[in-house]
Amino acid sequence: MGLQQPTRGPGVLAPRILAVVNQKGGVGKTTTTINLATAMAACDMKVLIIDLDPQGNASTGLGIPRTGRDTDSYAVLIGTATMTEATEESSVPGLWVIPSSAHLSGAEIELVAAEEREYRLREAMVLHLQGAGADYDYILIDCPPSLGLLTLNALVAADAVLVPLQCEFYALEGLSMLLRTVERVRKAFNPALNIQGVVLTMFDMRNNLSEQVASDVREHLGDKVYQTVIPRNVRVSEAPSHGMPVLVYDLRCAGSRAYIHLASEVIKRERSQAA
Repeated sequence: MGLQQPTRGPGVLAPRILAVVNQKGGVGKTTTTINLATAMAACDMKVLIIDLDPQGNASTGLGIPRTGRDTDSYAVLIGTATMTEATEESSVPGLWVIPSSAHLSGAEIELVAAEEREYRLREAMVLHLQGAGADYDYILIDCPPSLGLLTLNALVAADAVLVPLQCEFYALEGLSMLLRTVERVRKAFNPALNIQGVVLTMFDMRNNLSEQVASDVREHLGDKVYQTVIPRNVRVSEAPSHGMPVLVYDLRCAGSRAYIHLASEVIKRERSQAA
């Protein structure tokens, strides 16, 4: 391909690009993307969320109205808009978003015959990060609940993968499929791609199954699994309906505290890997 690595100019480090991926729906992927990004922004970091899910829940959860998404991630992928043109400021200081709309659901079909279709997002990102105003510390890509072309674009563009994993019976089975996909993408398209970590979500301390799943995942993946677990929490579920992250909706709830700890753990892991 010969594509450049994303850069922000001479002497300035590029942002770290994390794809938040799980092919299963309802595992807390979008919730993790929104609240991890918010916690990072609260640490004085500049963060961009790319909503690559046609459902557009990350955009809704950040208060971006559906009627105002004419320039979105779909336009970026098909090349009718740049990332700069599609980027919107969220209500959270230090957090920006490229929203999604239902148009994105047609992108997989439209791009099937496109040249270098797997690299569309990465190419757009390279151009964006060479711009004067694109000085992010982190870019989080919220992927759809599938391993199709949209997720492939995210994996090709990303430095690492963050996997939200629901504490349920079939968790490890789905995770194995995802890890095989990441390995194939690494070999074919993005040799630098790695697993940043796995975060256990919807953890119910009253349920022995949650404890068993957590134990099994840690046995298989060791320190790839974050120490932080995200509990089942009513306030986390309520926050998106108000168009805000749970850290803004209720900073003191158990879910907010968990995402703050997760952000700290992610940042520490990033720094140790960069050292």
